[in-house]
Amino acid sequence: MSNSGKKERIHFGTLEKEAVAHAKRKREEEEEHDAMSTTVVDSLLDISEGAVPARPGAHIDLDQLDEVMGDDEELMLTDDALATRRRAMAEFDRKRIARTIAIPTNDAHVKDALRQNEQPICLFGEDAGDRRDRLRYILSKIAIERRDAGSEQQEIEDEDMKSDDEDEVQEIFYTEGSEALLHARQNIAKQSLARAEQRVERQREDCKVDLAAVRCLRQNLVAQLTNYTIVGSQVGDDRPLSRIAFAPNSRQLLVGSWSGAIKLWDIPGCKMARLFRGHTDRVGGLSFHPHAGQSKSCVDFASGASDNEIFLWSLEKDTPVGNLKGHQSRVVHVDHHPGGDYLGSASYDGSWRLWDIATEQELLLQEGHSREVFALRFQCDGSLVATAGLDGIGRIWDLRSGRSIAELEGHAKEIFGLDWSPNGYQLATGSADNTVRIFDLRKIASVQQIPAHKSMVTDVRFFHYDSTQCSEPRVSEDMDTSGDGNEDMSVHKRLCDGQYLATASNDGLINVWTAGDWKLQKSLAGHVGKVLSVDIARDGSYIASTGFDKTFKLWAADKI
Repeated sequence: MSNSGKKERIHFGTLEKEAVAHAKRKREEEEEHDAMSTTVVDSLLDISEGAVPARPGAHIDLDQLDEVMGDDEELMLTDDALATRRRAMAEFDRKRIARTIAIPTNDAHVKDALRQNEQPICLFGEDAGDRRDRLRYILSKIAIERRDAGSEQQEIEDEDMKSDDEDEVQEIFYTEGSEALLHARQNIAKQSLARAEQRVERQREDCKVDLAAVRCLRQNLVAQLTNYTIVGSQVGDDRPLSRIAFAPNSRQLLVGSWSGAIKLWDIPGCKMARLFRGHTDRVGGLSFHPHAGQSKSCVDFASGASDNEIFLWSLEKDTPVGNLKGHQSRVVHVDHHPGGDYLGSASYDGSWRLWDIATEQELLLQEGHSREVFALRFQCDGSLVATAGLDGIGRIWDLRSGRSIAELEGHAKEIFGLDWSPNGYQLATGSADNTVRIFDLRKIASVQQIPAHKSMVTDVRFFHYDSTQCSEPRVSEDMDTSGDGNEDMSVHKRLCDGQYLATASNDGLINVWTAGDWKLQKSLAGHVGKVLSVDIARDGSYIASTGFDKTFKLWAADKI
């Protein structure tokens, strides 16, 4: 037999002729590709300025090569390949956007959407599923066009803003105040220095009290607070009661309503003494003059409401004796300056204002909060005022200079209530984040966070003892006032000044906390629904609260 007719012998582990030929072709292709790459690199280096043509075996500067490749990275691709790549990337982007678009499943709604985009509602041979896919495709294309147009517009705006920022020079500007404001600042500075001196002297005297007596007083105070219970309840109006305030003599109570009515009540009998009418919308702020009831010529209290009005009242008349005009929106809080000559107000127009009560003149319009201002309180010396609002930030202002001297940060939501401690350097704020924060002005920082309630905190109030108004302070029968036998009852009450605070909340509770350790001593439950306001009598005899249930309630120690 000839060799041509001989059957080939196949050994395991060897390659067939076809496999050998394929491997040979593969090797030739790789060699050809390497040769082409070398040629391209040589051409790129020749194109670059100052480059030396590469020779076989010559050294190539990789940094230079990267730079050239970065500038001409698309030279290795043909125009058709580039166009194909761009189309593929655009299609990937469109499909990604299309997956995020919600398409109605109702075929009628799909047709309406196509009609709104000026597209035919039906094509030949198209069913409901095809129509939905076509609508998704159309909406994705529209979204890409809008995005590209927005990107171009944003680039233009960014360039304009950048040029404006470069040209703009940051500078501090001042608004010139009136002569009346200058006189008010001088008067406030003079009065506040005298009150601060008295406060410091009183604190020095308190430090001399025997520590054992102070400890005994603290224990008795805690026992009294834990013994608080409801002693009176009265329906105040046919609408929710928004604000409550004790008179300086602690024997009368002002209650404001959402109807705009303000009522004066005698306590503890809870009998209405007078009805004041003037506001046409919900009352937001009530504040007694520091010397209310001592002179018939004195403006006894002020009120603010959602009708943008601030009224001045006398306890002897049921109509306003003055009107402070200026706010452009709801007035939510008013407070008298400790000197009694000025009134502060906070409003939803984003500002707080300072007024001269005697002339009914606006002395200062102060902005600074990014949203509505909800709370305002003067410090006991009268030199500072604290404001807070729906931006969740509190600010402390120096009335003597007009500067904002501190920001009170820490709350996660809106601040609805604040109050100064009688010590002059601590401030409590209540927020919609359900917490109360204690800020120390000496550190300009939050020193305590109290998880006060299960719902938003609507009001915060420290106990402020006023010996000038409370000639006979009431002390519960179970309270030991002997101490070491030398301190009289007024000294004991003065030592309790600022030693506890009350908080109100939408969870329906009034919580009483001792200062310093900030411990909860008593939860007062009695309102049905939200508690909107709380106040503490100047002699410490009562805590009063108003609620969404249209009632106000009195709380006191069990033995009264």
